[in-house]
Amino acid sequence: QVQLVESGGGLVQAGGSLRLSCAASGFNFNTYGMGWFRRKEREFVAAISWSGGSTVYTDSVKGRFTISRDNAKNTVYLQMNNLKPEDTAIYYCAADRSGRAVVTEYDFWGQGTQVTVSS
Repeated sequence: QVQLVESGGGLVQAGGSLRLSCAASGFNFNTYGMGWFRRKEREFVAAISWSGGSTVYTDSVKGRFTISRDNAKNTVYLQMNNLKPEDTAIYYCAADRSGRAVVTEYDFWGQGTQVTVSS
């Protein structure tokens, strides 16, 4: 059974930091590209290839967010620094069987973790 479980969300003041984690199971994590999305509309945030060698970010988070992965732990991370109120959202992780860092066409999704940034 495929599972993606996000954690690490919470309430933080503007300018603060959070680190989101997504623990994967039930599929061969080491061959999948992974991504982070936010809001009900599944707005793209960041993606990383299976090896970690390629990353992609949406413009609004470049220089503030960093996506990384640990294939030994089947976990992908999103380090979020200098958070802004407009970053407030439910954040979802997703897995893509192509293995690439892509913006669309994801196969599996987690349930999400809430991030709230106060001004």
